Amino acid sequence: MIDLREVSTPALAYLGDCVLEMCVREHLVERGLSTSAHLNQAALDFVRASAQAEAMKRILPLLTEEEEAYFKRGRNIGHTNVPKRATVSEYRTATGMEVLFGYLHLSGQKERISELFRLAYPEGALQ
Repeated sequence: MIDLREVSTPALAYLGDCVLEMCVREHLVERGLSTSAHLNQAALDFVRASAQAEAMKRILPLLTEEEEAYFKRGRNIGHTNVPKRATVSEYRTATGMEVLFGYLHLSGQKERISELFRLAYPEGALQ
């Protein structure tokens, strides 16, 4: 059993990025996309820092105190490299989301991951 308090914030973000990527890929396959070109293009609507920041705004009010603490832990990490297409605020928020999903994964909260992902990316937001 891993002590989540001892897992570094960058490690949680690294894992959370993968967890989110799996959620996105599963969602896109379930939507019927079948070519790698279509799948990769559609995935950008989810994984851009700006998209993750918008998604995080939707779920932030729904988080428990502990979930919010992990989000803030990631959001407040010092960033030295910010993508050209994202603001510092968007990138920090996206990192917070990744840390949150990394924490949820390591704590075995698969249903909560699915629930928050669905709420973060409602169908209407994907246009």
